[in-house]
Parts: sequence; structure tokens; C-alpha cells
Amino acid sequence: MESPHQGRGQEPEHERAQGAEPQEVQRRFAALTTAHLADACVRARFPVRCAPAAMQAVEPGSRLVGRVLPARHVGSVDVFLEAFEAARPGDVLVVDNRGRIDEACVGDLAVLEAQAAGVSGVVIWGLHRDTADIRAIGLPVFSLGAISTGPLSVGDRPQGALESATVGEWTVGPDDLVLGDDDGVLFVPAERADDLLTLAETIRDTERRQAEQIRAGVSLRAQVQFDTYLAQRRQTPSLTFREHLRAVGGAIEE
Repeated sequence: MESPHQGRGQEPEHERAQGAEPQEVQRRFAALTTAHLADACVRARFPVRCAPAAMQAVEPGSRLVGRVLPARHVGSVDVFLEAFEAARPGDVLVVDNRGRIDEACVGDLAVLEAQAAGVSGVVIWGLHRDTADIRAIGLPVFSLGAISTGPLSVGDRPQGALESATVGEWTVGPDDLVLGDDDGVLFVPAERADDLLTLAETIRDTERRQAEQIRAGVSLRAQVQFDTYLAQRRQTPSLTFREHLRAVGGAIEE
């Protein structure tokens, strides 16, 4: 195997933004979902950077959270090995294979090596293979699906191959956190993580109270005074449901 650094210089270390500690983010996200975080982004008027819906966990029920460790794949595994050289414990390898669905760019050996390097998961804007082996390894992996064939060709390494990765319409890097669960994959800036987690926890707690009341016989319509909203809308047709929810403090959407 060729040296990961053969024919090019060492990539400069990327200075990462300060934010909530990864272990603290992990602890707090354990009681949240990506849906809570997405709602928090909406409430904070911040872009909701979701991976496309086709991005799903190889093993249903998998969850991951960590700093983005980006790698742009052009056919050779060396870019992953070089990324692992700079990995910090808990990082998540985010592989940009341009959304290709004609080849797999990650297999069991890359996932096993990621685990050995202290990486906490893998997100692939592309396909994987060796599904059974990846499930047995136990490291969370999210991708667009599986295919039997590996890389079909090797291209020129792009500039900044270890500095950023594109997933869907979003370009992310080491200043971002990636979170994944059964609802998909979401990216948030590390420097905003604490605020967004706090807002997500508030949203979660509100929803839990509303769910408990529904189970106790108090409908959601009653909780949000829906009859009042209908009456007010007859008087003011431009009134939106979200405006009403803000007024009564029953925000269930934003």
C-alpha cells in the first residue's frame, strides 16, 4: 500500500472552533433526538443542515455524535488513513464521495480502522459495502446504501481534501458537530452547540408535557386553545397558527 503522504506534504492541522466539550455534547444528546435539534435550529433562526433523507444508519437504532473529521474520497483509502492520523477521540469521519451510487467507498476495513483510531462513527455521502461485517464491528455508520463494488477508479486528490466535506447541499468541516439517529443526520456548528442543545431540551420537555396530558385525557387541541385560534382567525384571516402558539405559550412547531 502506498504511503498516505506519498507525493504530497502533510496537511496543516485545522484549528477547531471552541464550543461545548464533545463528552458533554454526547451526554446531553443521549436524551435528545436529531428532530429536537432540528427544531432548535428553526427556533433559533439558524439553517437546518440535514443530510438528505436517503442517509440512513447501516444498523437501525444507531446513534452518533462528534466533531466532523472530513475526507474527500477520490478512489483511494489513503485519504481515510491520513484523516485518522489527525483524529481526536470521538471524532466522526464524514466521507464526501459526491453522493455516488455506482460504487462503495467505505468497507469493513476502513470502519475497523476508524474504530481503532478512536473515531466514534462514520457518515458517508455515498455508499458502503461489507454490511454484515460493519454491523458486527458495531461502529455507527450512516450512508446512502450498499453496493457490492468498491471504487471504480482513482482520481486526482482535490485541494483541501481533509479540510471540508460536502453532504447533500451542505459543506462541513472540523468546526461542525455531526449528530445521527433514526431520523437521519444533522450538522450544527460546534460554537453554537450549547445554545442549541439547551433550546432542544426545552422543546423536548414541552413535548413530553404535552404528550403526558394527551395520555391523561387532555387533547392537544385543548392544550393549545385551538377553538380560540379558530375564532380569532375568523376575525383576522391573516392570523397564523404559529402566531397563536406563541401567544398562548404552547409552541409545538416553529
